[in-house]
Amino acid sequence: MKRIYMAGSGGMLGEAFYTQFKNEYELKCTDKDVNESWLSFLDFRDFESYKKDVMSFKPDYLFHLGAYTDLEFCEENADDTYLTNTLSVENAVYLSNQLDIPLLYISTAGIFDGKKDLYDDWDLPNPLGVYARSKYMGERYVAENAKRFLVCRAGWMMGAGPNKDKKFIQKLMKQLKAGKKELFIVDDKDGTPTFSHDFAKNVKALIENEYWGLYNMVCGGQTSRLEVAGELINMLGLQDKVKITTVNSD
Repeated sequence: MKRIYMAGSGGMLGEAFYTQFKNEYELKCTDKDVNESWLSFLDFRDFESYKKDVMSFKPDYLFHLGAYTDLEFCEENADDTYLTNTLSVENAVYLSNQLDIPLLYISTAGIFDGKKDLYDDWDLPNPLGVYARSKYMGERYVAENAKRFLVCRAGWMMGAGPNKDKKFIQKLMKQLKAGKKELFIVDDKDGTPTFSHDFAKNVKALIENEYWGLYNMVCGGQTSRLEVAGELINMLGLQDKVKITTVNSD
């Protein structure tokens, strides 16, 4: 049975990867936030600890999953964000090259500037903001230095439930649980909702077929935050009790 070391796997994607890979691979899953029984502590920003843990496990693949993703936090903590999202990637590339194993790095569709409605594989990134720049520089480093790599740009990720998903849906749910009767939703933000487990399944297929390289990976379709919020309200039967007020993201 092949081995996978998953660094930074305590979040939404880590849960999906663990679920999709656990029956066919021997896994070691680490994070600085040990929130599951299958996790052990490791801060991948600490190179010596990262190196010792990975080398002792002797994996066949290294998955570097962790990152700061909260946009406001990243803007307010730029140095910490670049340390976590960019500089620590150098550690992962070094380790994967030393072991001569493939490296998986998760980037983001946020490296595009949002000036177009839809992007394809031929569009060039134009990252805006600390988070987008930190992730783009991470993927650039992987692509330019790793011997074998898989870089997957994730879209609007959903599907991990209240304990893992800290993004749009759960932020709305938190407001509704608090008794909010009016939600303020931007009307100029479109995206492609992507189920975290579908994402993990597709990564698994790429790895098992050895299709190395860089991929934009999202589910089909397109929608807006406004449409998603409206659908959520309808599904919960709250359309007569909760008002949605549109606002501009600027």
